[in-house]
Amino acid sequence: MFTGLIQGIGNIKALGNDLFAIDIDKNAQDSICTDLAIGDSVAVDGICLTVEKIVSGGFVATASPETLQRTTLSESTKKNRKVNLETSLRVGSKIGGHFVSGHVDGIGCLLESVNSQKAWEMTFFAPSHLENQWNSYISPYIVSKASIAVNGISLTIAECERDGKWFKVAVIPHTYAQTNLSLLKSGDEVNLESDILGKYVDRLISHRLDKKSPQENITLDFLLENGYSNFI
Repeated sequence: MFTGLIQGIGNIKALGNDLFAIDIDKNAQDSICTDLAIGDSVAVDGICLTVEKIVSGGFVATASPETLQRTTLSESTKKNRKVNLETSLRVGSKIGGHFVSGHVDGIGCLLESVNSQKAWEMTFFAPSHLENQWNSYISPYIVSKASIAVNGISLTIAECERDGKWFKVAVIPHTYAQTNLSLLKSGDEVNLESDILGKYVDRLISHRLDKKSPQENITLDFLLENGYSNFI
């Protein structure tokens, strides 16, 4: 589990079709490498990867076929690129962003980035499952003022299309400068993970609306017969 607050930037290099080396920028090595251990989870552009080998100034990790299919890691097999890095959340740590699982829903892309007086207004395309070139159904969870992780960065949706196919975020100068958002150009792909709380709510509601759901059989008599009288 992560918070979406990026600790530094690194460079990812493909060592094979599913093996990757992540070199951490020198100014971020203290915050990431100090107590890094084999088996730890690190979010790499929002993708939860397991540290398999620690090397000087970085680590090596393997991506599963599912991860390669759903994320921009497949692009890393073609060229080196900068990635956002965050180590896993520790018990008692501050949660300044939102709960990010590191399980990317799918790939989106930058439509435009506009520099305003106080922030960078960035618009992203979040396609639905109806479009064959995308791997996940993201749009239903795009809600105004909700949280979303873009390349692992916790951001708040400022505006979105009614169907959720595009959304806009306001990125403060600090976040823009300290992450790879500043390197994005129109058309560049990004990893998207919608708010996990929205997924749970959607799942629960779906079950309640399902006429075949066991919840339909839960009545007052059923509760009384099974020892819930003290709560009624």
